[in-house]
Amino acid sequence: MRIVFMGTPNFSLAALEALVADGHDVACVYTRAPKPKGRGQKLTFSPIHDYAQNHAIEIRHPRSLKNPQAQKDFVDLNADVGIVAAYGLILPRAILDAPKYGCLNIHASLLPRWRGASPIQRAIAAGDLQTGITIMQMDEGLDTGPMIARRALPIRDKTTAESLHDALAALGAAMIVETLRRLEQDGRLEAEPQDETLSTYAPLLRKEEGRIDWSAQAMQIDRIIRAFTPWPGAWTVTTAGKTLKILEAQPEEETYDAPPGTLIDRAGRVACGEGGILRLIRVQPESARAMDASAAINGGYAAVGETFGMAR
Repeated sequence: MRIVFMGTPNFSLAALEALVADGHDVACVYTRAPKPKGRGQKLTFSPIHDYAQNHAIEIRHPRSLKNPQAQKDFVDLNADVGIVAAYGLILPRAILDAPKYGCLNIHASLLPRWRGASPIQRAIAAGDLQTGITIMQMDEGLDTGPMIARRALPIRDKTTAESLHDALAALGAAMIVETLRRLEQDGRLEAEPQDETLSTYAPLLRKEEGRIDWSAQAMQIDRIIRAFTPWPGAWTVTTAGKTLKILEAQPEEETYDAPPGTLIDRAGRVACGEGGILRLIRVQPESARAMDASAAINGGYAAVGETFGMAR
């Protein structure tokens, strides 16, 4: 089929690679414009841009798709279908209707749960037991279109945002290939409306959300760490006023009577709400490399007996 692919981050890349490998004609890719990064403000291109450039695929990165010329340029591609995966721009009706079979979205949740920008992180942080991929026929709403296919993946005690991201990207790639094969064979796709009463929203992550509330249960804090690493990061403040990122931790079964946030011992155990304990495994002190929690304590970045989150 003749495809226009629209995506930006690494999550999108597996799907684009799979579609090319399956023999589809990718007429063009749309991706977000390059951004200046670092001290030298060197332009950084998206993974989709880099892949398309290496495979001689036309690249476009309009800042908006609402103006008539951008819409005409899209229509002129004469695509059979648009495939969208974490693109980052709103698609107006003129774009959605341009391809013969409309635009299909690869969404990283079991819709209608976790519509929006951060479904992977929100599912882990909320303690969901599963998430998955939904292939959706796009409409003008925010992830509100009818569902063509859904497939679940479990969220386990050790699942992180990074591991779940990679698993969902691979699953989404396989599902979109299967979906297009079905479309080629049947000339149509069955779709099921979403149940609006079950919808939840996954807003963009904010840095402040990663600040650990030590009065929460150890299990809840562990979920935040696994969900928000690497971005926006799970962090606390030492009594010296320094930021300490928590990269990996483990809830412990025993209890301890101390104010939440108290660093109990050199093993990195921290008191949490309801008497729980979270053992820190990997941390990154402010202006330092990532290290084992015990090394950070021995190095003076945190002190046994201090209470995190209570800066002097």
